[in-house]
Order: sequence, then structure tokens, then C-alpha cells
Amino acid sequence: MSTHRPLRRPQGAGLRQRTERLSLYLPIMVMGALALGSWWLVRNAPRAPSATGAQAVRHDPDYFMRDFSVRNFDAAGRLKNEVRGTVMRHYPDTETLEIDQVRMRAQGQDGRWTVATAKRALSNADGSEVQLFGNAVVTREPLPPQPGQPSQPRMEFRGDFLHAFTQTERVRSNQPVTLIRGADRFTADAMEYDNVEQVLQMRGRVHGVLMPKTER
Repeated sequence: MSTHRPLRRPQGAGLRQRTERLSLYLPIMVMGALALGSWWLVRNAPRAPSATGAQAVRHDPDYFMRDFSVRNFDAAGRLKNEVRGTVMRHYPDTETLEIDQVRMRAQGQDGRWTVATAKRALSNADGSEVQLFGNAVVTREPLPPQPGQPSQPRMEFRGDFLHAFTQTERVRSNQPVTLIRGADRFTADAMEYDNVEQVLQMRGRVHGVLMPKTER
């Protein structure tokens, strides 16, 4: 079994590198919001009546929803996040939710919207694990320059599989992933990000293209 040393921030890192590290919080924020919507669905969807007598446990859904949309609002009535899908299925044997053609969006404190889409999503009962399968894309709007703060470009994560652990604040994938930040682009065969330790590991064939900034 191979081991990987955590990536250390080099001495003398500039503002741009610190901003890039902060922007890597994106997966945790998105998956956490998606988990919140999934948890709400599990807790509020109707339960099938329990049958009397011993029965063999089968992996069959006990209820489903079609073309659904779950929205959460703040105290002022403003939309904060939304989870949509074509079909949602609840499996009582594993207490999991499976959502087809999932689309999630959430608004951060800075007003920017984060959007996550995939062909299929799978969440456990408490939302501590959320998996995105098939053309998983997570994007965040750019942030224009603010007084005393630098601008932040559009962020995007792409892959066929992303697995988020919302309680331990980890995101990983054992399949190829692509990270796009503005005009910069990074690819790897696998990735693991630990928000608590602030360590990003990109494994396998890692490539990066950094574009020079255009002076205005």
C-alpha cells in the first residue's frame, strides 16, 4: 500500500496561492448544502406503514417522488438553496436516498450561487455522505472585486464520481477529476481533500496549466 505525504504550502506563497487554497473549500460547501436538502427529504417524506410479521429484507424503494423540488428559505423569505430531480427513491433497508438527474444550487453569504449537477446522487439518512455519479459538475460564480478583497474567478470541478463526507469535511474521488479556476486548469487520476487539515492530494497523472494574468 502506497502512502502519500500531505502537500505543504511553500514558503513565500503569494496572495494568489492563498486565494486558490481558500477556493478549494467549494466542494465542502456544495456537498454540505446538498446533504442538507437530502436530510430534509429523508426526515419529511411520508413513511410506508410497517407490515406485521417477519419479512425478508429487500432493497426496494418504499416511496418515490417525481419531478420534485425542495427549497429552503431564510427568515426574510429569500431562497437559500434548492434540490431538484426527476425521480427520488427512498430505500428503507439502507435508509438512503437516490436521486436521478439531480440539480442543486445554494447561495453563500457573499451572495454567489453554487450549482452542482449529476446524472445520479446517493445520500445516506443523515446526509453525512453524499455521492455524485455520472458527469458530476460543481460550479461557483465569480466574485467581482470588493473593497479590501481581491476578485475570485469562476470555479468548477468535473468528474464522473465525487464522494463527500460532510461531517469530517472531506471530498475524494478515485476517478479522474478536473479543476478549472478561471483560465487555469488542473487534472488528476484521483483526488482527496481534507478541509480540517487543509491538505489537497492529487494522485496519478497530475497536470496543470497556469495562464498569465492579463493586465488592464
